[in-house]
Amino acid sequence: MKAGAGYRAVLAVAAVAALSACGSAEASGSAPDASGVTTLRYQGWANQVTLPEVAEHLGFFGGKVRLKWVGNTISGPQDIQSAATGETEFGGAFGGAVEKLVSSGAGIKAVINYYGSDNKEFTGYYVLDGSPLKEPRDLIGRKVGVNTLGGQNEADIFNVLHKAGTSPAEAKKVELVTLPPPNAEDALRKGQIDAVALSGQFRQRAEAAGGLRPLFTQVDLYGAFNGGQYVFRNDFIKKNPAAVRAFVDGVGKAIEWERTTPRDEVIATFTKIVEGRARPNETTATLKYWQSVGVPSSHGYIVDGDFTLWQDWLLTTGSVKQPPKPSDLYTNEFNPNATSPALPAPSRSGG
Repeated sequence: MKAGAGYRAVLAVAAVAALSACGSAEASGSAPDASGVTTLRYQGWANQVTLPEVAEHLGFFGGKVRLKWVGNTISGPQDIQSAATGETEFGGAFGGAVEKLVSSGAGIKAVINYYGSDNKEFTGYYVLDGSPLKEPRDLIGRKVGVNTLGGQNEADIFNVLHKAGTSPAEAKKVELVTLPPPNAEDALRKGQIDAVALSGQFRQRAEAAGGLRPLFTQVDLYGAFNGGQYVFRNDFIKKNPAAVRAFVDGVGKAIEWERTTPRDEVIATFTKIVEGRARPNETTATLKYWQSVGVPSSHGYIVDGDFTLWQDWLLTTGSVKQPPKPSDLYTNEFNPNATSPALPAPSRSGG
């Protein structure tokens, strides 16, 4: 897609920085304090509550780790680059971005799934009701709002066009426009873009307002699937296995808590967290649209299929020359509660 080469260049620079700064990244890794608590720096998402934030609020970390917010991101690839270069201890991105960064030489490893899609929580690609776009192929030559380049949205658009028989050259004619998720719906309604990727509370808000229709959704394309993982640096994992285990245990418990807790109670907890952290320019207005944790697997359990799903896209676009081995990408070693994937393998979109 347009600007994809620029993204790859940034990714390459970030990977080189991760390798050349190995010593500084290692030195910056948090160590337990005198009371045995390890501080984990991380980036949040504006107007949203992440699983680690839920875990900390509910005491699921068992007092072994604490979170330190260092700012917000709107991009999974950027988030895991920050973890790779030592600016944060962990970050999260979709599986294809994790594969890209590992294949570029970054010393990171996925430890738990943190987002995905089910029949309530998914990304949809929306147009206005009166739009002439009727099917995914109609996106060729059009502007599509996405949260970042080189991420899940770009892979979804490639995969749906590939499934429809579109050539990679045609797929590159889709113009991706990066927009912060809170502003994406408004850009579509103002006619600044032709279609937009919407997920979570922002998709629910847009659907409640009316006037939009989905061109396709992730559920149409893949069924239920695990989309992305939290990663840590390998050196941090080696030095702080107890902290990583506590983190994964807590996030896994947060996944199951959101899955099994009444929706009103989840939203009330989210609201309390956002109000309590008092970050600038945040609102709780969209929290009421939350529907599901969207992680199909038990406690965020990871399987090979969470990465192989993206390999057609990675190889066809030249993002990787050869996909990394699963053992280089992820481990379930620190996930004490997950015993099975708990979902069928997602369907490959390329046929």
